[in-house]
Amino acid sequence: MKAATMRVALMLCSRKLVRYVFFKRCLLRNLCSSSAAEPNVDAEIRALSTQGNIEEALSLIYTHPSLSLQTYASMFHACAQKKCLQHGIALHHYILHHHPVIQNDIFLTNHIINMYCKCGHLAYARYLFDHMSYRNFVSWTALISGYAQSRLIRECFSLFSAFLAHFRPNQFAFASLLSACQEHHIKCGTQVHAVALKISLDANVYVANALITMYSKCSSSSGGHDRAPDDAWSVFKSMVFRNLISWNSMIAGFQVRGLGDKAIRLFAQMYCNGIGFDRATLLSVFSSLNECSAFDDINIHLWKCFQLHCLTIKSGLISGIEVVTALIKCYANLGGQISDCYRIFLDTSSKLDIVSWTALISVFAERDPEQAFLLFCQLHRENYLPDWYTFSIALKACAYFVTEQHVMAIHSQVIKQGFQEDTVLCNALIHAYARCGSLALSEKVFGEQGCRDLVSWNSMLKSYAIHGQAKEALELFQQMNICPDSATFVALLSACSHVGLVDVGVKLFNSMSDDHGIVPQLDHYSCMIDLYGRAGKIFEAEELIHKMPMKPDSVIWSSLLGSCRKHGETRLAKLAADKFKELEPKNSLGYVQMSNIYSSGGSFTEACLIRKEMRYRKVRKEPGLSWVEIGNQVHEFGSGGYHHRHRRAILSRLEILIGQLKQMGYVPELSLALYDTEVEHKEDQVLHHSEKMALVFAIMNEGSLPCGGSVIKIMKNIRICVDCHNFMKLASYLFQKEIVVRDSNRFHHFKYATCSCNDYW
Repeated sequence: MKAATMRVALMLCSRKLVRYVFFKRCLLRNLCSSSAAEPNVDAEIRALSTQGNIEEALSLIYTHPSLSLQTYASMFHACAQKKCLQHGIALHHYILHHHPVIQNDIFLTNHIINMYCKCGHLAYARYLFDHMSYRNFVSWTALISGYAQSRLIRECFSLFSAFLAHFRPNQFAFASLLSACQEHHIKCGTQVHAVALKISLDANVYVANALITMYSKCSSSSGGHDRAPDDAWSVFKSMVFRNLISWNSMIAGFQVRGLGDKAIRLFAQMYCNGIGFDRATLLSVFSSLNECSAFDDINIHLWKCFQLHCLTIKSGLISGIEVVTALIKCYANLGGQISDCYRIFLDTSSKLDIVSWTALISVFAERDPEQAFLLFCQLHRENYLPDWYTFSIALKACAYFVTEQHVMAIHSQVIKQGFQEDTVLCNALIHAYARCGSLALSEKVFGEQGCRDLVSWNSMLKSYAIHGQAKEALELFQQMNICPDSATFVALLSACSHVGLVDVGVKLFNSMSDDHGIVPQLDHYSCMIDLYGRAGKIFEAEELIHKMPMKPDSVIWSSLLGSCRKHGETRLAKLAADKFKELEPKNSLGYVQMSNIYSSGGSFTEACLIRKEMRYRKVRKEPGLSWVEIGNQVHEFGSGGYHHRHRRAILSRLEILIGQLKQMGYVPELSLALYDTEVEHKEDQVLHHSEKMALVFAIMNEGSLPCGGSVIKIMKNIRICVDCHNFMKLASYLFQKEIVVRDSNRFHHFKYATCSCNDYW
């Protein structure tokens, strides 16, 4: 009887408690409600905040002190979306001073925590969280998401562990935690996966999608988990229900790991099953198609790109500028006609803004720099005002030009727009001037730079490296007032390689891990192998390859192969060529180098077999081309100048020049001829190289050269040969001019019969 009486009493107490809590909540929510005279102020403020008019909404709040909690919450939500931290802090202080009674409301506090987290002010968010008298799911999840967003993995897991002690976490907490697990945090991700399995949340589509993304991102990094690709695919296959995000996550997962062919096949399966796609799907598939180096037949994927183009038109997604940009980039990378890309661009130009223009210019920057520059000029004619990023992309395109004239034109625009102090643009100018052969202008920009970051120092170091100025690079390194990174040592090792500073290079390589805590990567090993190889230390280079903690890539084998050719090491060259061809079967470099090695050694039968193998495998040799700028026009020359309209005049003038240089001691390097032919034919092969044709044409048009003709600048797409190197040295003395040749590896400054590389390249 007493027990029954006690149960009734407890029921009555609990009902009273519920009514009391309900009454208190109602009181708090209505305490700041709108007055009868102004019933629409709350709605107006919420509408303004939704539209992003934060300042206007705040001005209404400060003049109407009686508002609902929902209105304040909507304002904090808007501040979070727009990353308006200062406005959010001001509103928070206003509430603390004018409405202290509502500051402990959990609904409002959660919105404030979310605002601080979204704006990256986690210290304030954590302070509020720690001082909450009561927390719910939203409180914990908001702070976990904030830590995840800032990639604070330790804090994220510590908070999640405390969360487990109080609640059974929901799918949003798991997804936030998984989003923080990237790169070297694969073990943390698998632990979260295990917890999700224990509480049967792994089947939740939201959590499963996050798991796919987490495993994909972790496996794409250098420290990735070997099983991660299988784990992502296993999660995807085990899903009972998949939404569009599931398919997009898996396609993006394949793409980010370089498995473009699998991404395309999965998209085909998705489309055949009648599952719709969106903009994110198309962007991932276009990115997968861009990885053409992994495909056997580019033409097949060009056709796939055309089919995908048709789908974007049928679905109406072609109106999205991001999709159009990805489409143009895909066509360009797969060898499509630039004219077709430009036509797609023109069809979309009426919908473009400055961001879209910049994105499309960036597509052309590498494939067709001249077109990118013309688009930049058109941007001005269309009355769009370039921003700093637009200028940086235009400068990137100009870095491919023969002379610095275009860089100087953009530099003047940068100054006119008031961006001359911008660090990013200064770095782009340093790079562009150096790539166009003007190291002095690079030094000038660097010297006048008010604020230098790590990229600034690295850009100047790289500039010295490609111009063979190792001494200047090493001196600049000693002046660095900022900690070096991986790229710093790539530049320094490259500089040492170009001048044969083996001991200095080895010391720098060892200091990376010993003094700076930087683990050497493939780029550093490639520089070291090149350093050893150029100096004739072939077997030291081979030994270093065997000691590498990672698998050698094609760049390392090509470096070793080039060194073997220079020093006549046929056995090791054969090994390097075979390894290179395994990694890049469609690249002609391995075949051409071995053919040259055999030809130089008089083994013409073996050289002939190499050329037959190339024809059988349909591998085409990249032709040697040279460019020289005359007036405002760039002239292109191939070997023999067969396609130039002034070929006969050039050859006639070349014969005279050859005779003059022979009187000065010039002797053609006939060993560079690749065929077993008569001496006269061998001499013709060597003497008609493209850079010689470009030099003669420049001399014939001396009055139209940039810089008043005092410097002749020639750009070449492959490495300059020994004969052309000797030719240029003597020609610089004969004409009393500086001749600058930029080949695929570096710059050669020829002056007074000497070269800046000291005949070491």
